[in-house]
Amino acid sequence: DDPRPLAATFYEQRPAFHWHPGLLLDGASLQVPFLADLVTLADPTSPWTFLNYLRTRDRLFPFYFAERFHIQRAEYDAYCRWVTEQLPGLHFGHQVDAVRWNTDRALFEVDFTQLDRDGEAEALGRAYTRHIALGIGTEPFVPEPLKPLAEAEAVPVLHSADYLRHRERLLAADHITVIGSGQSGAEIFLDLLRARPEGAEKIHWLARTQAFAPMEYSKLGLEHFTPDYSRYFHALPESARDELVPRQWQLHKGIDADTIAAIHDELYRRTLHGGWPDATLTPGVHVRTAGRLANTRVELHLEHTQQGTRSRLTTDAVILATGYRERPLDALLGGLDPYLRRDASHRPRIDDQYRLVLDPTVTGHVYVQNAERHTHGVGAPDLGLAAWRSATILNNLTGANPYPLPERTAFTTFGLTPHPPGIPTQSPALVPLSRTF
Repeated sequence: DDPRPLAATFYEQRPAFHWHPGLLLDGASLQVPFLADLVTLADPTSPWTFLNYLRTRDRLFPFYFAERFHIQRAEYDAYCRWVTEQLPGLHFGHQVDAVRWNTDRALFEVDFTQLDRDGEAEALGRAYTRHIALGIGTEPFVPEPLKPLAEAEAVPVLHSADYLRHRERLLAADHITVIGSGQSGAEIFLDLLRARPEGAEKIHWLARTQAFAPMEYSKLGLEHFTPDYSRYFHALPESARDELVPRQWQLHKGIDADTIAAIHDELYRRTLHGGWPDATLTPGVHVRTAGRLANTRVELHLEHTQQGTRSRLTTDAVILATGYRERPLDALLGGLDPYLRRDASHRPRIDDQYRLVLDPTVTGHVYVQNAERHTHGVGAPDLGLAAWRSATILNNLTGANPYPLPERTAFTTFGLTPHPPGIPTQSPALVPLSRTF
């Protein structure tokens, strides 16, 4: 409605941009192609593409000859920092404390604390805005039995998000246990294995899943990370969505096939002169309880889900590659609670434009990014959908469609519905029938 350019301010609690610094292992690559940068899949002509980043660094030809479709994580981190260093309106060291709806002004109130480089409060502030976009993302998940140990300092029990910062201390431990069957757990296990002496590796790798399984990476399987599938998933009943998400773990929690091969190659290499490496890989196991032994070691009480057997494992260090969970919105949006509409599980309802469903008396919108897996499916945190989601939000926010988006993005038709309007098809039209049950 407003013909003036969009005025935007961005608040970020951290003092500077860093993308998963604890997992920037040497040689570790993204699990999505470089086209899943901040803008390309919505606007390949943007000056903020990864390819333009390479051009500004005089690295286009080396990249061309490298023939890398999947870039290294450290390179993606450097690319993102390059963008943040040039964008106006970014305010690092600003912790948002509360969001409220000001009825008199018909605006949102945003209370924030300005932090110094050490994270200490420096000043308080308040801003007013017509609309809000939340990108608070996820936080490391620590299983309940291990929380008391992770909060103590005597024995290293830490999340994989902090791995590199504590790597030397972990390598000095006599026995190390890695918990978690995803990509992070696999990469950390491989890194530890390569750094330990042959025949004295002393590593356990445990997982709840029934196998150290590869990630689903078939071409049609990847179409679960398209806008078409997100729309299909969003239109499903809440109960169907809740049943689907845990069953689709291999779409986003499996291990890259190359990493699995590298692990097997390293283990096999250590058998060439006879014997087996002192490394134990056990899936189908969960930690029931955990405790400290003499303040220097950890005892894990394990249960095998298929056998129904139990055992104890004593270790000197634990790395929790147990994934991430969406940060709860309730603390931040407590002031909006009277206006917030929730589903049967008390989660915020989110519409197909990535907006929280609020009472109609609130004329502003609250958009969310990476807090909508329960409404949009497994693609919610995927980098490949980030540009599409941002473009959808900006199109809705401006009402001017600055980023025209394609109507169809997948060969798969996920439900018994015709193709989107305007998309030709050679097959006979599907005729919806009324339900009789």
